Amino acid sequence: MVVIPDRPLAAMFCQMGTGVFPPVVETFDRGKTIFFPGDPAERVYFLLKGAVKLSRVYEAGEEITVALLRENSVFGVLSLITGHRSDRFYHAVAFTPVELLSVPIEQVEKALKEDPDLSMLMLQGLSSRILQTEMMIETLAHRDMGSRLVSFLLILCRDFGIPSADGITIDLKLSHQAIAEAIGSTRVTVTRLLGDLRQEKMISIHKKKITVHNPVELSQQFT
Repeated sequence: MVVIPDRPLAAMFCQMGTGVFPPVVETFDRGKTIFFPGDPAERVYFLLKGAVKLSRVYEAGEEITVALLRENSVFGVLSLITGHRSDRFYHAVAFTPVELLSVPIEQVEKALKEDPDLSMLMLQGLSSRILQTEMMIETLAHRDMGSRLVSFLLILCRDFGIPSADGITIDLKLSHQAIAEAIGSTRVTVTRLLGDLRQEKMISIHKKKITVHNPVELSQQFT
C-alpha cells in the first residue's frame, strides 16, 4: 500500500490507478537513468522524494540540463501535451536518490478528462517547470563559468532553499561533479569557483549542503 502525505496532486495520482493498473513506487540511486531519449512514453511520473535532472542530448554528444525537478513535480508528460503518443524527448536522471510514483499514461489521460481540478493542478506544475527551464537556459547562456555557477546556485535557492540563520541552505547534497554536469563545466573548475565564493564568504558548505549567505548580494556582485 502506498502511503502519501497530504499533497493534493500526489493523492490524485494514487487515485488514478485501478486494480488492474495500480500506481507503482520506484526508487533510483543518484546518477541512475529513469528514462532515455527515444524510450516509449508509457508512464507519467510524480516525484515523491529527491531531485530529478532533465537534460537534452544533442548529436555531438553534448548534454544540456533543462530542469532540476523538486519533490511534488510531475514529469514524462510530453505525450499528453502533443496529443499523440511520442517517445521520450529528454534524458531523466536521479540527481539525488529519488522515490517516484508512476501511473500508465492511459490512466492519466482518462483522469484528466474526468477531473478539471486535476487538469488545473497539472497545468500549475507544468507552468513551474517551464519557468525553471527558462531560467536554466538563461544560466547556460552565460559564457563566464563564474556567472553560470552563481545563476545555478540562485535557482537552487529558489526551488530547494530552506531559510536559516546564516542565509538560504540548499536542501540537496551536491557533489562538485554533479554541479559541473548540470552547468556544462568541469569538476576542477567548479571546485575552484566554489572555493572563491567561500573565500569571499558568499557561501559556506557543510556535509555537501551549500548555504548562500545573502542571495541578493551574490546576485548583484557576480551576475
